[in-house]
Amino acid sequence: MPTPTTDPTQLSGEDLRAAVRDRYAAAAREAGATIENAALESSATSATCCSTTSCTRVDPITSDLYDQDAANTSGAALSASLGCGNPTALADLRPGETVLDLGSGGGLDVLLSARRVAPGGKAYGLDMTPEMLELARRNQREAGIENAAFLSGTMEDIPLPDASVDVMISNCVINLAADKDAVLAEAFRVLRPGGRFAVSDVVLLRPLPDAARRVMRLWTGCVAGALLDTDYVAKLHAVGFTEASVQVTRRFGRREVVDVAADLRPEDLGAEADAGSLADQLSGAVASAFIRATKPAGVESGACS
Repeated sequence: MPTPTTDPTQLSGEDLRAAVRDRYAAAAREAGATIENAALESSATSATCCSTTSCTRVDPITSDLYDQDAANTSGAALSASLGCGNPTALADLRPGETVLDLGSGGGLDVLLSARRVAPGGKAYGLDMTPEMLELARRNQREAGIENAAFLSGTMEDIPLPDASVDVMISNCVINLAADKDAVLAEAFRVLRPGGRFAVSDVVLLRPLPDAARRVMRLWTGCVAGALLDTDYVAKLHAVGFTEASVQVTRRFGRREVVDVAADLRPEDLGAEADAGSLADQLSGAVASAFIRATKPAGVESGACS
């Protein structure tokens, strides 16, 4: 089992997935414990592990992304949200549509989507972490939402048929994938012709130095594995999408990333870097963004050749 000090650039895809799974399992357990302790309504913090900060600290990537509609859907799901945007607002969901959320975590975006595609529509959530699936299903029961389902699996091998989904959403998860080309190809496969890819994710505005890319806690914290904005667009086009674009929504300067770097331990960094230099390197390089693309009409399944 990989440890947080393992160099992610030297790991297999399965080992990277295991490291990500471990981190988000811990986040799910913490969110579940918060709910069970009945501290949700009075707590001013939330689990925010789509950063390298502690899960008990509010961080700028994950804060203030949802309106009261989300809190009304499930306060517990809102507390467990680990995203960097609000893809349900981006996707322009319509009644009767089928939606799939890649890396659905505690289920907030799935539950919001299920309400917006009713009547007649359905929202699926896909996650590889059993603890997150358990938390999401509990949040679904508490919200009383019936037109949603949570699936166990990976983004590289989506357990749905070809051309079965109208809208693909995701919230700060694709950056965690070891094989992003496979993820985007699978997204293209399961979308129907004319289907929409509408995700929130972390992107890079310039390449990170090798020392930062080798820090596992920066990978599992949604930074070191992020794509350059231009590479994201190129990869979407390569698997067959059209109209691909990246709209930056938040840029993170030194003030925002200083907590990220300060949370890293000496054993995370190794001999090549220190927290101060990493903060300088990350400043201005990291952003959250909306990423959009369309599967062309007339393409039934699979990637374009």
